[in-house]
Amino acid sequence: MGRAMDLVHAAEREIVTLSLKETHEAMEDENTVIVDIRDVRELWREGKIPGAIHSPRGMNEFWIDPESPYHKPIYASGKRFVLYCGGAWRSALEAKMFQEMGIKNVAHMAGGFTAWKEAGMPTEAVDQKQPKR
Repeated sequence: MGRAMDLVHAAEREIVTLSLKETHEAMEDENTVIVDIRDVRELWREGKIPGAIHSPRGMNEFWIDPESPYHKPIYASGKRFVLYCGGAWRSALEAKMFQEMGIKNVAHMAGGFTAWKEAGMPTEAVDQKQPKR
């Protein structure tokens, strides 16, 4: 039986990992999209990197696939994607999956949002949307 961290370490050997500084610099690149893959409740509770799009893990396979009814055009844009989660474990697995889905220009951020906040990097609040009635 496999172990979760074995999967994370295997993924890290196949993907690009950016430092916090490199990710911060990438925020200024119009050809780079910063992607928060955390659960929406994490965004509501902790905020996110300014300008990051929310693309939750578990939906991305469907959002990336151009033949899926849930396809998001951003994933066919040819841009570079820098993924992050809370601690850089989920984002490592997700970056590997992006590659397997054909998106080669993908990286993930070392340390995740926890390290980002601890380093005093900029964040923005995410308002909780009320359900439509």
